[in-house]
Amino acid sequence: MDFETLTVETKDGVARLRLNRPQQANALDATAWRELREAVDALDADPTVRVVVLGGTGAHFCAGIDLSMLGTLLQGREDRARATEDLRRTILDLQDVITSVERCRVPVIASVHGACVGAGLDLAAACDLRYATADARFTIKEIDMAVVADVGVLQRLPRIVGEGVTRELAYTGRTVSGTEAHALRLVNGVFDSTDALEAGVTELAAALAAKPPLTLRGTKYAITYARDHTTADSLEQVATWNAGMLASHELTETLTALKERRPPVYRD
Repeated sequence: MDFETLTVETKDGVARLRLNRPQQANALDATAWRELREAVDALDADPTVRVVVLGGTGAHFCAGIDLSMLGTLLQGREDRARATEDLRRTILDLQDVITSVERCRVPVIASVHGACVGAGLDLAAACDLRYATADARFTIKEIDMAVVADVGVLQRLPRIVGEGVTRELAYTGRTVSGTEAHALRLVNGVFDSTDALEAGVTELAAALAAKPPLTLRGTKYAITYARDHTTADSLEQVATWNAGMLASHELTETLTALKERRPPVYRD
């Protein structure tokens, strides 16, 4: 895949997806928003991809929406109603870009260093797992831009860190270090340096890529489904999944590998 604002590398079941506008601190302009969804959807459709690691090139993970793009969103038609409708459609489309990460069948791991601000935090919150350097900086910046955060962080973060913490961060716009983010459970782990973060996330991604891929995808789906449904509905969902998916090559290979005392080898 060839992109203007992203790089994508795939090896041994792990896709490394990096925002690639280092001179702009990986701020998301119109092209980056469009390409991000295209890239995630393509990785989701690739049967050889079992895990995605999302990071940023240069000194930062993502500085949020590009301010030049934010300015264009305020420009509309003379007809106020039609301008409002256009803006609403644009916001819904940007929401879907972030949701594409959550929608991706395989686990997506956010590897965060430097700034993770505004839409960058929206993006990280949509990932399955988050890891960061100790000096990474997380901020819900929209309050200081006179904007209500509208592409997912206010909806997803309460389920990660709780409502009280989310309200504090959203109301104050204060910056949280990677170390504090770990204490708040915003990130799953913290590393002393970018190199250590890269090594740790690479090791985790390789371990997940070695798991039975269909089962890993089903586990992600079940957890996400349960988050938004009742326990009864969620139990029904996972029963239906296993009724259709349990008799797989993965189960046969797992049992055979246990009997033969060897590591299992799973199909894509």
